Amino acid sequence: MTSDWLKGPKFLWEQEIVTNPTISELLIGDPEVKVLKTDVVQKDDLLIRLARFSDWVTCLNVIARIRRLAHGDISGPVTVEERKKAALVLIKAAQKEAFGEELKLLSQSQKLRRTHKMYELDPFLEYGVLRVGGRLRRSSASLEFKHPIILPKEGIVTHLILDHCHKRTQHQGRGQTLNDLRANGYWIMGASKVVAKHIRSCVTCRRVRGRPEGQRMADLPVDRIEPSPPFSYTGIDCFGPFYTKQGRKEYKRYGLLLTCLSSRAIHIEMLEDMTTDAFLNALRCFIAIRGTVRQIRSDQGTNFVGAKSELGKCLMELDKERIATYLARKECDFLMNVPEASHMGGIWERQIRTTRSVLSSVLAQATGRLDDSSLRTSFYEAMAIVNSRPLTTDTLTDPKGAEPLTPNHLLTIKSTIPLPPPGKFVQEDLYARKRWRKVQYLSEQFWNRWRREYLTSISLRQQWHTTRRNVQVGDVVIVNDENTPRNEWPLARVVEAQEDDDGFVRKVKIQVGQNKLGPKGERLTQPSFLERPVQKLVV
Repeated sequence: MTSDWLKGPKFLWEQEIVTNPTISELLIGDPEVKVLKTDVVQKDDLLIRLARFSDWVTCLNVIARIRRLAHGDISGPVTVEERKKAALVLIKAAQKEAFGEELKLLSQSQKLRRTHKMYELDPFLEYGVLRVGGRLRRSSASLEFKHPIILPKEGIVTHLILDHCHKRTQHQGRGQTLNDLRANGYWIMGASKVVAKHIRSCVTCRRVRGRPEGQRMADLPVDRIEPSPPFSYTGIDCFGPFYTKQGRKEYKRYGLLLTCLSSRAIHIEMLEDMTTDAFLNALRCFIAIRGTVRQIRSDQGTNFVGAKSELGKCLMELDKERIATYLARKECDFLMNVPEASHMGGIWERQIRTTRSVLSSVLAQATGRLDDSSLRTSFYEAMAIVNSRPLTTDTLTDPKGAEPLTPNHLLTIKSTIPLPPPGKFVQEDLYARKRWRKVQYLSEQFWNRWRREYLTSISLRQQWHTTRRNVQVGDVVIVNDENTPRNEWPLARVVEAQEDDDGFVRKVKIQVGQNKLGPKGERLTQPSFLERPVQKLVV
């Protein structure tokens, strides 16, 4: 026993150690066991190690110092000549890996076939480096300018050189990056597409000039394409402020616009302030005049069209839960769009623009003497004018066509100009049953023309025709913030992607880190979760 401890096991004293070539079955599938694949094509070990570098200059310095180490001298800074020699070493390795057959043919003084992708470049070898031939042999320019080095379109060396030239041009476009490549004596195969692909993947370029995401325009909701009683499905929006005078004091007043999603009729109420009570009182007046409402849609926060900074702050202070509770007692759903998605409420935002254009001329007649009563009257006059607008323009220029269809044809069963009733009436027409049938007939005529004239005019998509890649969970995005410069837009991560019934993602939930100072002055990153449309993200 003692001798074994002093001498060790007997197989160590043998001249040849016999090993078992078989692999234990217990080791198969073990993640800690590294299996060597002998059938994989062996690449240059130097190029494999270059994958760890992200900067061309740093890579050249490392290669230059390795060459120095071979001569036993590593002191002093790297010179320009040493960087040039290091670059030739890397370029030769990249060309040997990508253009092995071409190098073999040209080294034997043979020519490439006419169908070869490199034939038009008239390549030749210069000290083992593959260069472009061309017709500038007699030029007095440098060798790099006359005969640039040919690089493959893929590979770590090409990527490092392209990234170096792109950064040197301060992340400019494809043209300037290509010019810098040519000026430094490099010719990349298919350079235009390679540079464009590199710019698309450049984080700095995407942050500075990246376009926001988009998606194919969604189909119209049911409440816009099906006939329904007026204002059963309504969209609301606020606009203002307007300034009125009572005595010597000046007050701010706002307008609340409610639009019918199917007939495009509008209703305007005046708000004395942007409190929840004033908002609910305006809704009560609207429901008392127009009848019950099945569903109300609105934007959130500062997304109201025409809202100035003070209006945006007031809208954020509204008690939305209290408003939803009040409407729920009225058997009305209160739906809100995603924040920062003004395009999702385009139907009422366009009405705000039309109303403002009408009010600009109406209020001009009461300059300096506008009080609450005058403002409310102006709102009602603008409402009557907007409700008299034609929904379609097909019959406007046709002298024999029917009268243009307007929202007032459904709301009041008459046009703006009172005309004498046609035909000859008898005493039986005074009965309620006859009047009811007449109203029903006129209403049916409105919806028939609404389907035939108006509904067909909104069936086509005005923009966002193409299908884009869906934003996925885990994507790192840049959040568009119109209140800050572009280079200060925050980064965020998508934590939830909401698909519509057509399979496209148009709104997502993102996680944004907010930097705050701690009690000792240290920076604390507190994540916050926001909902945003894909049009406000740069992926």
